[in-house]
Amino acid sequence: MICVVQLGLIDYATGLRLQQRLVEMRKEARVGDVLLLLEHSPVITLGRNARAANVLVSTEQLAKRGVERLECDRGGDVTFHGPGQLVAYPIFDLHGFSSSDPKRKNLGAVEFVRRLEEVLIRTCAAFGISTERVKSLTGVWTCASGSETRPHLSSGQAKIAAIGVHISRAVTSHGFALNVNTDLDYFKLIVPCGITSKPVTSMQKQLGRKISLDEVASTITRHFGEVFGTEIAIVDTLEELTGNATGVPMKPPADLRKLHEEEQTFWA
Repeated sequence: MICVVQLGLIDYATGLRLQQRLVEMRKEARVGDVLLLLEHSPVITLGRNARAANVLVSTEQLAKRGVERLECDRGGDVTFHGPGQLVAYPIFDLHGFSSSDPKRKNLGAVEFVRRLEEVLIRTCAAFGISTERVKSLTGVWTCASGSETRPHLSSGQAKIAAIGVHISRAVTSHGFALNVNTDLDYFKLIVPCGITSKPVTSMQKQLGRKISLDEVASTITRHFGEVFGTEIAIVDTLEELTGNATGVPMKPPADLRKLHEEEQTFWA
C-alpha cells in the first residue's frame, strides 16, 4: 500500500529534511511506502551531476527574482521548482515491489524510473496530452505531433516533466516535477537538465488553459496505484501517518549534499 499525503506549498529545504526523516523511518520499517505531493516556492536546484554553468544568472540576480539556489543529493543536473508545478516524492522500499524483469526479483533503479515515467505519461494522456520517452534521456516529453486536443500548440518535443531520484539501501527519495501551470519564464534562468536542444513546456501551455492541481494530483495518485500494482490510501496529515511530529526544521541544513552517511545510488 502507498500512503499519499498532499502538503501544499513548502520551501525546498524543508521538503528535503522531511524526505530525509521519512527515508530513515522507512528503512527502520516505522512507516510504509509514502508518496508526498506538493509545490515548492521558487528554487533552482543542482543535482549531483550538475554543471554550475547551467545556471545562467548570478545568485544575486536570482535573489532579486525571489528564487533560491540550492545543491541537493538527487541525480541529475539543474532544474527549477516553483508554484504551479506538481512535485512527487515517493519514499518507497524497492524490496517491496516485484520486477517485471524475469532476471530480477525486486524492482531496480532503472525500472523504478521507467515506472515514474509511465505514471507521468498516463497522467498527461488523461488530460489529452500525448507524451513519450526520449532515448538516452530521462523524463517525459510531448510528442512531436503535439497535443491530442490542440496539436497546433506544440511544434516538436518539449519537456513537460523532469525526474531525478536518490536511492539508498533500496529506499527512494526525490522523484519528479510535472509542469502544470508553471511560469515557464523561470526556465530561462537555467539550461534545464543541461539540455539545450529541446524546450520546456507545461500542461497549461499544451492545452491553452489552467489546470486544477488537485485534479492532476488525484490523477497521478490513481496511476501510481496502477503502475506500481498496489492499493492507495489518502492520508490527511503527516502526523496521522507517523503517529507523531516528524521534527522537520525550518532552516536549511548546512550542506544539502551530505544528508546521509551510507553509500548511495543515484539515477538521473
